[in-house]
Amino acid sequence: MCGIAGFYDSHISPESAESLIQGMLKSIGHRGPDARSTRYIRPLSLGHNRLSIIDLSEDGNQPMEYFGAVIVFNGEIYNYKELRDDLRLKGYEFRTESDTEVILASYREYGEACVEKFVGMWAFALWDIKEEFLFCSRDRFGIKPFYYIHENDRFYFGSEYRQLKLCPLFSKELNWAQVSRGLQLGWIGFKDETYYSNLKSLPAACNLVFANGKATVRHYWDISTAESSKGSFYEKAERFRELFIDSVRLHMRSDVEVGACLSGGLDSSSIVSVVSKEFTEKKFKTFTIYYDGKNEVDERPWVNEVLKGNPNLSPHFLMPKEQDVAEVFDHALFHSEVPMAGSSPISQYFVMKLAKENGMKVLLDGQGSDEYLAGYMHSFYRLIGGKFRNLNFIGGISEWTNHAKVQQMNFSKRVDVLLKSILTTALSEKQLYTFEYRNYFPFLGPDQKTPFEFKHLNGSPLKKFLYHLMFNTSLPNLLHYEDRNSMAFSIESRVPFLDHRLVEFAFSLCDDDLIHKGTTKRILRKGLEGIIPDTIAQRKDKKGFVTPGEIKWLRGPLSFLLESDFKRLDNLDKKEIKNLIQEFKKGDNRNANLVWRVVVLDYWLKQNA
Repeated sequence: MCGIAGFYDSHISPESAESLIQGMLKSIGHRGPDARSTRYIRPLSLGHNRLSIIDLSEDGNQPMEYFGAVIVFNGEIYNYKELRDDLRLKGYEFRTESDTEVILASYREYGEACVEKFVGMWAFALWDIKEEFLFCSRDRFGIKPFYYIHENDRFYFGSEYRQLKLCPLFSKELNWAQVSRGLQLGWIGFKDETYYSNLKSLPAACNLVFANGKATVRHYWDISTAESSKGSFYEKAERFRELFIDSVRLHMRSDVEVGACLSGGLDSSSIVSVVSKEFTEKKFKTFTIYYDGKNEVDERPWVNEVLKGNPNLSPHFLMPKEQDVAEVFDHALFHSEVPMAGSSPISQYFVMKLAKENGMKVLLDGQGSDEYLAGYMHSFYRLIGGKFRNLNFIGGISEWTNHAKVQQMNFSKRVDVLLKSILTTALSEKQLYTFEYRNYFPFLGPDQKTPFEFKHLNGSPLKKFLYHLMFNTSLPNLLHYEDRNSMAFSIESRVPFLDHRLVEFAFSLCDDDLIHKGTTKRILRKGLEGIIPDTIAQRKDKKGFVTPGEIKWLRGPLSFLLESDFKRLDNLDKKEIKNLIQEFKKGDNRNANLVWRVVVLDYWLKQNA
């Protein structure tokens, strides 16, 4: 894991270019404290901060030149050994044991299509010396960030916002469409948009070529939402098991120690249990955050269930105190680079801090599973509604009653689920999100066109919903915080559930393989039967990364966020904001999430606008 920086700009002097690239690298020193190097091929400047994970020798330092190209690369290509073996058969010779060199050889052999062969996470910029163009790429799910600013024949790129703020093209003009999305929906961006008008994000699964002053972006991969997998459910579960175990094995490749986040939920427990059973000779460290006290979420009993069956695990726990929250808030927000849409990223920040204090450089985490294995409770609305739409009323009612029974719903909640399910039969995903955007919270922004568009998809309503979770709504946010929180402590965070082979297989399944009789993630529970503890496999609740922040912290260690004149929120309804804050101070928690987003946005603007 590393930090990359670079620009193509003939309008600045060599001296200015050298000073600028050094400044860009210094601003993200936390991403790679082990080595810092630059390369100049006028008018191109490339820079790299290295966090040494694979091939710890200086031979693995970047920018790396070989096979007629120079690269700066952030991420890991987990199948690099297999690719290297194939390339050797084609006559390629290698000087290092790094995956970076494999990317260079793969590019020379396959061109831009090389990325289709990679299993991993990446953001890189590669300069083709002979053809004189810049080839940039981002992994299939956007696990690793890539930002850029392009103006005529000038092009700047980097791993984080803060680097691009140093370049001469950067403008502080806010993208108010994104501000509005952040407030109403909690999104950190959309497609290529960020919180700044001229700062772009390269979308997931995209290549970018900068040549002759033009930047061309192309998708190189996508997911089919149409059901195609054949065989019995048990055969599918066995195939899922094989793919998942292989993904975990690949994600364990490292020349430094690997550990894992362990929440006690199904996802992290699955990863840790597979590691424990596949790597029995290793003492494997796990890291858990909990909150003690009345009405707090404490997952230690579930974590202990995993520990009981896996004696080679070495657990580490931390309970953040309110004083700790106050002390880290500024640092966490600084590294977030965007207004935090909720308090969960702060809990994740504490996990990474705990891991760093115990000497870790690599962690496995469970992000992505909920998004494509239908782990969220609102997946049921689309599943039930989809059955109604296909006139399968018996099936729809059966799933509704089973869902209500499993979740022990009272009458009013049962009616609420049924009505929302019926609503999905009449509205498209865009219409559903538009309704949420306009009505879930009091609308604070100026009247404008709904600031998002969704592509047309085939497949069931559930599959369409999961696709948008993966690429538009939920996962991009989680991956942003995952990257920033881990990198704040110079830790490489790996996400085994986001092996594209595993995701492609899951999307080929039918809806009933994912949700059945009120139970989510059916294929995962069955596929890892005998590996994860039965108590974990049978968990039916969905906690997420729950924290006490939006209510307890705002009324306690972070109460200073409420004491503002909110003058920086010029484009929002000040009267409505004032009413929100006053009602919250009086004890009204109905819009606590929106209050959090408003006050954090205001504080973020104070530091960044």
